[in-house]
Amino acid sequence: MAGILSIQYKQIVNDKQANLLKIAEILEQNSDKTLDLVVLPEFFSTGICDEMYTDTEPSDGGKTVKFISELAKKYNTNIIAGTVIEKDDDKLYNTMFVLDRNGQAAGKYRKIHLFGYMGGNEDKALTAGDKEVVIDLDFARVGLSICFDIRYPLHHRKLAQAGAEIIVSPSAFSYPASLSDEDKFAFINTWRSLNVTRATENLVYFVTSNLLGKSYPYLYSIGNSMISDPWGRILADAKEDETSVYADISLMAGKEIRKIYPACNIS
Repeated sequence: MAGILSIQYKQIVNDKQANLLKIAEILEQNSDKTLDLVVLPEFFSTGICDEMYTDTEPSDGGKTVKFISELAKKYNTNIIAGTVIEKDDDKLYNTMFVLDRNGQAAGKYRKIHLFGYMGGNEDKALTAGDKEVVIDLDFARVGLSICFDIRYPLHHRKLAQAGAEIIVSPSAFSYPASLSDEDKFAFINTWRSLNVTRATENLVYFVTSNLLGKSYPYLYSIGNSMISDPWGRILADAKEDETSVYADISLMAGKEIRKIYPACNIS
């Protein structure tokens, strides 16, 4: 069995110190659990704001990722450090850093599918990544996905075919505040359906960690962080609460399911 923690909180926009201290507090509150993997949201230290494109981190993640690496060591856990805006030469990337139990960098992934719709400007401000990434951690092979990637099934199929047993998706999945109640319901239902679909179509555990609450004046992050299993069952569900959700998962059960249904052998 392995213990997975997904953290969902209302970020304080453009206040890195406050957001990092909140993460440290949440980890302390969950320190009595078996923590093999902790997943933080996309833009976990800044929320969604214009300033994140200028207050960037270097290619090693800088002080922001260093803070998270100390937490990984303290709590003896692997941490998916959501995403930060990484500056490499003259290019900016939306980058996820993976830290092992020793606080060492196990790898990173630059978001491939950038969001440029409904007022989003990621595709204009950032450079897209160009390769899918699966990381070998001490307890599992973990595939990496970020937010809008969730709408691209072939991205996740490639991760599963590369041996991912768990796929993580730090997110800032948000809708414009001007949406009607009917459209908001449909938007949230789409997100929840995609969580379950990505898990069961690839026979993996699928873990999302989403921001929650108002960020930009016109954006609302929907929360609904989830941990879903290869059968499509929702093991943990944060809904629209400021909370963290936890699940014990069986990697052996996942292996057995993949023997029964060799779905990932299909292109």
